[in-house]
Amino acid sequence: MNAAPWQHTTVLLHEAIDALVTTPSGIYVDGTFGRGGHSRLLLQRLAADGRLLAFDRDPEAVAAASAGATRVDDPRFSIHHANFTELSQRLASIGIHAVDGVLLDLGVSSPQIDNPERGFSFRFDGPLDMRMDPTRGESAADFLARADERAIAEVIRDYGEERFAVSIAKALVARREGGNPVRTTAQLSQLVARAVRTREAGQDPATRTFQALRIFINAELEALEQVLSATLGLLKPQGRLAVIAFHSLEDRIVKTFIARESKSEFDRRAPFAAPKPLRLRAIDRVRPSAEEIAANPRSRSAILRVAERTEVA
Repeated sequence: MNAAPWQHTTVLLHEAIDALVTTPSGIYVDGTFGRGGHSRLLLQRLAADGRLLAFDRDPEAVAAASAGATRVDDPRFSIHHANFTELSQRLASIGIHAVDGVLLDLGVSSPQIDNPERGFSFRFDGPLDMRMDPTRGESAADFLARADERAIAEVIRDYGEERFAVSIAKALVARREGGNPVRTTAQLSQLVARAVRTREAGQDPATRTFQALRIFINAELEALEQVLSATLGLLKPQGRLAVIAFHSLEDRIVKTFIARESKSEFDRRAPFAAPKPLRLRAIDRVRPSAEEIAANPRSRSAILRVAERTEVA
């Protein structure tokens, strides 16, 4: 598939890079390249001997960075087709064991949302795919074609916080048993609209279901927990972690992680021993400005959290 022509507006662009880059000659990681908005500004802040390694699980994003008008042509930059859960292994394979900053932008990029073929949005009819990396794993349609009612309801409830999850799951299974399983975004959206009895003001009734399936299909929350833990072993002292989350489930994981690692730990089995020192220091929490939200409504739910590594275990 060719790189999509859709445009992407980077959220919290200057805020994230201002917080992240403290050592212009350092090594930095953009774990979610997308269409490269953060990476391009980060490169502008780096010195001639700085280095930026970008990762993305979406082959279209990697293609956009590697060729054509959107190519990032800079000897300090490299792009890798990999999930950010593979950061430590991939960096170690090229001799990098410590970095000065890690950036994670957890949002779905506009080219992914706006391309009907990717199946992320109920606004366009297309195959119900939803995979960040279409070359791996199970599509949302395939999951709904095989899972039982209980499993479907659990996904929609747990990852979408949808109170009508059971009703939606029942409708999906009934349609499948009738010989007409849901295979497109329009079919799913229409089914959910009939199953959801009340609507939140300003929100499409399918919003939570689409979110839930996307998170589940891509194992987004599990991957986030893995990469956050990995950053503790990668960041140099005073190295920065910057994470932009777009919904409460992601932000809760990031907030809890930073809070946990920003506290000294006492070993109750050895009450007189010195406490284990904290490993992170919370630096900031930033929301988009009113001006950014007006210019890019998709930014309205974004939260940037920044933390700094305090010591090496």
